[in-house]
Amino acid sequence: MTMVSSLKELIDEPELGHSNDPEERFISSGVSWDSYESLLTKLENNSHYRVNYLDGILEIVSPSIRHEKIKTNLGMLLERFFYSKRIRFVPMGSSTFKNKVRKAGVEPDECYCIGEEKKVPDLAIEVVLTSGSVSKLEIYRRLGVTEVWFWERNQFKLYRLRDNSQQEQATVYPDTYGYEPISQSEILPELDISLLEQCLTISDSIQAIDEFEQGLKAADELK
Repeated sequence: MTMVSSLKELIDEPELGHSNDPEERFISSGVSWDSYESLLTKLENNSHYRVNYLDGILEIVSPSIRHEKIKTNLGMLLERFFYSKRIRFVPMGSSTFKNKVRKAGVEPDECYCIGEEKKVPDLAIEVVLTSGSVSKLEIYRRLGVTEVWFWERNQFKLYRLRDNSQQEQATVYPDTYGYEPISQSEILPELDISLLEQCLTISDSIQAIDEFEQGLKAADELK
């Protein structure tokens, strides 16, 4: 079931309500950049939806409660890591990043600038519970995001941008849109990804924080 029957209906609808469907996805092709920007304007005060755009393909996702719980807990644990390691960061949440010339736009689940604030985040994170048709890595390549993480099936898949040229298609790691699959973050080399994965599967937030901080402390003591 789609949220609405057409893009025009979505843009013109006076009020956007929340559906009973746990996670919905609306996809439309042949959408102009102006229509995409009109939709963003319509939704600027409604943080419930995530909007992605690539070469005229528009994707709107209405995240489930489970999705939002994972996103929130992930952000909470990462910020504990930043504070623990005294890493200066700028949380940018699900802000909209877009480039008209490159015909790409995205709203990550979480994203961060490391050090100081920049126009494009250094790290973008996506919580994947259902697959989408718009290639997120291609969008992120066109925007120049250095690292992208996908949380899927209780584990992370990490990607590092190697081809940030302005070419229409990536020539380095073309199968993954210019991103190299990596096992350890290069932006956050001290972060134990397996510890983060383990704690993110814990439903109790306090227990998750306790185990994460204990893991960080134990790692520090081994140094």
